[in-house]
Amino acid sequence: MQDSVTDTFNGKLVLITGGTGSFGQKFTELVLKKAQPKAVRIYSRNELKQVEMERKLSQEDWLRARFFIGDVRDSRRLYRAMEGADIVIHAAALKHVPVCEYNPLEAVDTNINGARNVIDAALDTGVGKVLALSTDKAVQPVNLYGATKLVAEKLFVQANAYSGQKKTRFACVRYGNVMGSSGSVVPLFFRQKESGEVTITDERMTRFWITLEQGVDFVMKSISRMKGGEIFVPKIPSTKVTDLADVIAPGARRKVIGIRPGEKLHEILLTADEARHAREFPDHFVIEPEHRFWKSENHMEGKKLSGDFSYSSDNNPVWLSNEQIAGMLKAQGFL
Repeated sequence: MQDSVTDTFNGKLVLITGGTGSFGQKFTELVLKKAQPKAVRIYSRNELKQVEMERKLSQEDWLRARFFIGDVRDSRRLYRAMEGADIVIHAAALKHVPVCEYNPLEAVDTNINGARNVIDAALDTGVGKVLALSTDKAVQPVNLYGATKLVAEKLFVQANAYSGQKKTRFACVRYGNVMGSSGSVVPLFFRQKESGEVTITDERMTRFWITLEQGVDFVMKSISRMKGGEIFVPKIPSTKVTDLADVIAPGARRKVIGIRPGEKLHEILLTADEARHAREFPDHFVIEPEHRFWKSENHMEGKKLSGDFSYSSDNNPVWLSNEQIAGMLKAQGFL
């Protein structure tokens, strides 16, 4: 698989929206390390982050990196940025739940209208493969962020019908919380550790966890595997939020503050309704589209799921021990 992943990117021009975010920076680092792309275009609206990211690159990587100031809301700029691109990873989004709740129209403009702009630009400029990043919060959403990402998923899956005879194909990756990202509870617990008290919304809460490097690796593999229309879901471990707090701040008092608006006790990555048209592989699931453009022979090597199957953070068969949590935090530079 690694060779096919490398071949997917070798000699290709890759563009990543939201390219200066935590995922974009790690993706750029790893794709330049593991493959030989023609160039990587980093598309984002944050000038300072672009300058800081460029300074971190080696001379060899700098020669293959291109920095484009732009917003996914700006369709004209997207068209210009995508000219000649072979692969697009759409990572740009407003992601913080409270921010989206307080600024709903901005969340819609970026996460939904921005997704449409990416689709239109990719179709009209002849991009080969487009993969959008989604989230477990898009499944049975209870907050605006999740609702906008659900719509974005629907847009990217159905965009394959608009492709027609064009070569452009669209797919999505859906995964859980990224350990240590800007919106993660991990940095919060480390800050609170000094006071001797950590805040827990609910002691029953569970979450899926994945590292940035694991997320990037799964995205790269999914681009290699995609036929167009799939939602790829990795098999990743769960943890109790209380266990995470105990590892980060052992002995600290817990202050239960209650579930915040738009927050769930447990997250779902694959519903029973989706399981009817999904296949299981050793390290991931593929949710197949229910549309005419989908060819039934795609991903036939996968196992069909039972009708009552669902994949949620509380029924996950794989859980992180405290030692494994500590190992992940250490690998991410937190311990």
